[in-house]
Amino acid sequence: MGKPRNPRRGRADAEAVVEAVDGGLAELIPDRDRARAWTLLIDGAPQSHVDLDDPAHLSFEYQRRLGHVVDLAAPPGRPVHAVHLGGGALTLARYVAATRPRSTQQVVEFDAPLVQLVRRELPLEPGARIRVRSADAREGLAKVPDGWADLVVADVFSGARTPAHLTSTEFLDEVRRTLRPGGLYAANLADGPPLTHLRGQIATAASRFAELALIADPTVLRGRRFGNAVLVAADHPLPLAELTRRTASDPHPGRVEHGRALTDFAGGAVPVTDAAAVASPAPPASVFR
Repeated sequence: MGKPRNPRRGRADAEAVVEAVDGGLAELIPDRDRARAWTLLIDGAPQSHVDLDDPAHLSFEYQRRLGHVVDLAAPPGRPVHAVHLGGGALTLARYVAATRPRSTQQVVEFDAPLVQLVRRELPLEPGARIRVRSADAREGLAKVPDGWADLVVADVFSGARTPAHLTSTEFLDEVRRTLRPGGLYAANLADGPPLTHLRGQIATAASRFAELALIADPTVLRGRRFGNAVLVAADHPLPLAELTRRTASDPHPGRVEHGRALTDFAGGAVPVTDAAAVASPAPPASVFR
């Protein structure tokens, strides 16, 4: 076990923190380039990156894309009600708190020991209106009041796979229940060739939401490698032009698919129900090397 460290120390004396949590072996690795930044790994798989000095800094590619969705969920700086399914190191909740002060947020993270580790080693800013609940994501979502959320973000992985019960139409019905009119849903998805899971998730979301967009690296969309894609859904027109501009200007530029192109990409996949749902595919070992 790693010894507890003072989170206010600088990088010069920072040490890795290693602890067993419910999801496996958690490691907090200090960032060599940022004095109070840390990467969370679970069983060697990178989960989150947090900069305590600059919580608006999003290092991971998929987190930057989720950050674009946060930025466009409401006028700049306006507080929002946000639900985060999956907590990790609370990176996106910290981002919302930094960029939209006075936002009220609920985080649902199944792994209670992980929550304790993150709270101890990477404490939230005093006054941050972030409530963290240790529960299954779908059970936690069921406790959110009808029409409460401006934004629901799903970023849930167990053993690097999204649990089956978070991939279905019934799950999305619960998401829709919690969203206010004009609200946004965003999900971090992971898949590789032949992209069966990703296509099925597009079909599932299309059966429940009027408007969809998918943000991903072109090589992932072409089925050339395993990777992340961010699915965005709403019942109102999405800010596609600005989303496309921001995605194209990322350090690792991505592509935004929507409309007919996204329908064609889904390739006739059918919506996933609870009865037929399976977990997302496990990434190949080479992804984390």
